Amino acid sequence: MEFKDLGLHTDILKAVDKLGFSTPTEIQEKAIPILSQGKKDFVGLAQTGTGKTAAYGLPLIQHTNFNIKDTQGLVICPTRELCMQITKDLVAYAHFHHKANIVPVYGGARIEEQLRRIKKGAHIVVATPGRLLDLINRKAIKLSTVQNVILDEADEMLNMGFKEDIDSILDQTTVQKRVWLFSATMPKAVRQIAKNYMEDPLEVLVGKQNSIAANIEHRYIMMKERDRYYAVKRILDYYPDIYGLIFCRTRRETGSISEKLEKEGYDVVALHGDLSQSQRDSAMRKFREKTVKVLVATDVAARGIDVEGISHVIHYNLPDEAENYTHRSGRTARAGKSGVSIALINTRELNKVHLIERIIQTKFEYTRIPDAEQICEKQMFALMDKVVKTPVNDTAIERYWPVIYKKLNRFTAEDIVMKFISAELNSFLDYYKDSGDLNAKQEKGRSGRDQDRKEGRDRDRRGGKPNRNLAGSGKRFFINLGDRQNMNKGALVRLVCTEAGVSSNQVGRIDVFPGFSFFEVDEKAAPKVLSKIATGTYEGKTYNVELSQEKGSSRKGSYRKKSNKRRR
Repeated sequence: MEFKDLGLHTDILKAVDKLGFSTPTEIQEKAIPILSQGKKDFVGLAQTGTGKTAAYGLPLIQHTNFNIKDTQGLVICPTRELCMQITKDLVAYAHFHHKANIVPVYGGARIEEQLRRIKKGAHIVVATPGRLLDLINRKAIKLSTVQNVILDEADEMLNMGFKEDIDSILDQTTVQKRVWLFSATMPKAVRQIAKNYMEDPLEVLVGKQNSIAANIEHRYIMMKERDRYYAVKRILDYYPDIYGLIFCRTRRETGSISEKLEKEGYDVVALHGDLSQSQRDSAMRKFREKTVKVLVATDVAARGIDVEGISHVIHYNLPDEAENYTHRSGRTARAGKSGVSIALINTRELNKVHLIERIIQTKFEYTRIPDAEQICEKQMFALMDKVVKTPVNDTAIERYWPVIYKKLNRFTAEDIVMKFISAELNSFLDYYKDSGDLNAKQEKGRSGRDQDRKEGRDRDRRGGKPNRNLAGSGKRFFINLGDRQNMNKGALVRLVCTEAGVSSNQVGRIDVFPGFSFFEVDEKAAPKVLSKIATGTYEGKTYNVELSQEKGSSRKGSYRKKSNKRRR
């Protein structure tokens, strides 16, 4: 099947041809004919990197009337990077619609420019939930004319605590809209959104739920916790031609690892939420242009990275939510290419690997951390390949030849080769001289099967959403951010979960006031909050977190869940 067989208009097909698209992917082949008709709500389940943006983007362009100024399309996605990537793709799909105004709306950028473009008449708005809700509250954008709402990466938005924001946004839209939901996984919370805001949706599943690309090799290495950083260095040294991602859990860890690697001469750059928008743009530009070979990122910041040719994904830590492994590893092996996903685990984390194996229905291969001899051998072969492939510019060298000949005349050809190799490899030989074996053995204890069952039960109980009823068993904290600082409940959940490494089910009652907020976490998680987010920055504002002396205040106001389910 070709794109011309999918029911797309001529101008859309011209844009597709200009982009060099040839054959539609499976999700595109199944979704585009349905969405082009524009008569049904739709749920598309497909793994990361399968072409979901084009699957909904091409029909969205087709359904938009660019001759009027009304906002007709709304795409909601979890992160700035994904927001910008989707916008770029939609602009390309609308190449032959010269009046098209497709506006990205996300936090961390000047809101004045976004307001100006919306006021001009935004045909399609691509937005992150927090900034979009801000614009709605300012009455700067009206969603009553929106005909198509797309929820992209729906599962990740819920994992990041956007549930309440999405409910508030969808309640502002007309009941006649069509909702197209795309997700890599389908947890209960996503099902609930479909139930509340969609009517009898058509559901298309590509592959298996929680599945991953077949052409990714999944490996794990095991070391003692103190050797985690040194294990990463050995992986980078063992793959001299790596073009990859290193995932860390928190912003602090991301910045620390990136800074250490950069000081030691590695071509890396960091991407995390504490960076300004210009710094994030610069980091992504360097990575896309391959000025740097490795991007060190948090899960949240890396969402939306759609870069071709990523060879390796390295999990400095496994994600707290096993489903997020699917999203991480999906950054490689895109567009039919192959890739490698390597998880670093300590001696107590093997059961977490087994849990992920069950979810993605793929086995991990145990791989030993390379030793000094293997690393130096790889580096030497890489150097030889580089020398063999290097073209010789006789004209340029000719003027220097007398000096070169004079310097090297007393050496044999074999001596010269050995010296050039040594000039490149001596630093590795010196560094790894007498280096030890970083591989660790699995600790004895609870059997893997029993522990897997326990983790599975724990995960089922978590449910992936905040637990608003800790029933007084939690610790209450104060943070000096509130409504006036653009803090809301969803943002506070994301801050606590992402930065402190706390599971969302461990977050309890949240009270947001104009200049400050209170939040509750499970007593067992309280030390993490105190140690990891005692202070930091949020959207450029410095915050402080303290254990509250308050023994529990009554909530102001009440929250009543509303439904916008259509009735026909």
